[in-house]
Amino acid sequence: MLRLNEVKLPLDHSAEQLPAAILARLAIPAADLRGFTIYKRSYDARKKSAIVLIYSLDVDVANEAEVLQRLHHDAHLMPSPDTGYKYVTDGQALATHPDFQRPVVIGIGPCGLLAALILAQMGLRPIILERGKIVRERTVDTFGFWRQRKLNPESNVQFGEGGAGTFSDGKLYSQIKDPKHYGRKVLNEFVKAGAPEEIIYVSKPHIGTFRLVKMVESMRENIEALGGEYRFNSKVTDIDIEETADGRQVRGVMLESGEKIVTSHVVLAIGHSARDTFEMLYQRGVYIEAKPFSIGFRVEHPQSLIDTCRFGPNAGHPILGAADYKLVHHASNGRAVYSFCMCPGGTVVAAASEPGRVVTNGMSQYSRNERNANSAIVVSISPEVDYPGHPLAGVAFQRDLEEKAFHLGGGTYNAPGQLMGDFVAGRASTDFGAVVPSYKPGITLTDLAQILPEFAVTALREAFPAFDKQLKGYFKHDAVLTGLETRTSSPIRIKRRDDTLQSLNTKGLFPAGEGAGYAGGILSAGVDGIKVAEAVALSLAAQQA
Repeated sequence: MLRLNEVKLPLDHSAEQLPAAILARLAIPAADLRGFTIYKRSYDARKKSAIVLIYSLDVDVANEAEVLQRLHHDAHLMPSPDTGYKYVTDGQALATHPDFQRPVVIGIGPCGLLAALILAQMGLRPIILERGKIVRERTVDTFGFWRQRKLNPESNVQFGEGGAGTFSDGKLYSQIKDPKHYGRKVLNEFVKAGAPEEIIYVSKPHIGTFRLVKMVESMRENIEALGGEYRFNSKVTDIDIEETADGRQVRGVMLESGEKIVTSHVVLAIGHSARDTFEMLYQRGVYIEAKPFSIGFRVEHPQSLIDTCRFGPNAGHPILGAADYKLVHHASNGRAVYSFCMCPGGTVVAAASEPGRVVTNGMSQYSRNERNANSAIVVSISPEVDYPGHPLAGVAFQRDLEEKAFHLGGGTYNAPGQLMGDFVAGRASTDFGAVVPSYKPGITLTDLAQILPEFAVTALREAFPAFDKQLKGYFKHDAVLTGLETRTSSPIRIKRRDDTLQSLNTKGLFPAGEGAGYAGGILSAGVDGIKVAEAVALSLAAQQA
């Protein structure tokens, strides 16, 4: 097979034009083209009236060697790489050893899910511990919070089967380096579990919450069929760590019920909101350091406005779908302001996991057909400047802001909100304009400058008008800002060794995913889960050698 990149065709090209373009690029007769598949499809919308589709294709041709030699000067033609997944060891053989202890996976968000799946596929029969509920029950609790203001601290947007990614846009793209094509493995497993096949090749794939729920259930069934064991409502409250001559070694985990599970290999895929677990790990001496994250608001515009700004006369085209955007502004006070987790045709959701605090996130269904576009617009902060002195200082920083948002919203889990024009002008909002906010339970209009540090307010007030130069129409007076976005990423990093992926100072503990500071989204978290599962398997193999 040959990989042919940068095949460009008009947005509304016919089915016949794609094979014709291949024949023209390779200068071969039709009889020599045995078949092709789309590896990736993206678009170039810089000319709104003439949007172009860009394909990467895997092409099966006769006389492949001759074609490669003849077109050796074409940088966009090469042998297709092997993207098939290969297991690092025979887990079934390891599991029959008399001293074998089943690995434990803590947390079943995207990272824990893929870690558990790979371990199960290798025959290592992982035990999966989730503090929350199965995804269907969790969905009931989450919608109950949005509609009735009843927060369950163990079953919400952050905690439960599927992790925080379940109540999101289900975005499956990432900018991580992936030389071993682990991302392809993640996408293939998602398709097997019921995700739409297009996620394999579109440039910015997404699934949506309702499809994610079914997909997570299907993957659970697969893991259980392979010997994995799920335990829900099983919060890990302690880790047994033995001091040995060779250093600290994990010997087991303790549950809130009092049960101890003996194991020497623990995948710590706890997510970015497991603050009580962060504290427990710190108390147990696991090496943790503070890391940067970002804070800001969710911003809602009419989706039709964003579509027109990005696609012009092609707005609404079915291939393009609902438009997204990516914006960055470097403010004069030295702070970076940028868009994050943009959700086309979606809603702003209540994402609190602790009583008396307000947090927002964004969510879309697969159709992306809600009236508003929303995105977090956030300001970068760092431990060196903004919360120095303690590994968990970022957690305290988040909690303080979230409590302020709760009280400013009225103490009922209403979120504080403001119109963009009023925020930039420095005045409180009193009435909504044409943009109807989507956040449930509701929004209390106020002055959002009261809950963010002055440097963040200054940077945001400068950024919103500046964004209008990047996306004409963005600085819209009645666009709605909803506070507060604080969970952009984990405020800590549980550092691990580069070679074994185990904790710097605790053997057998494998920090993984977004909560440990090693991922930022569904796809990158899934990829990290695969890497850590492989590290666990190799460690088990070395232990038995």
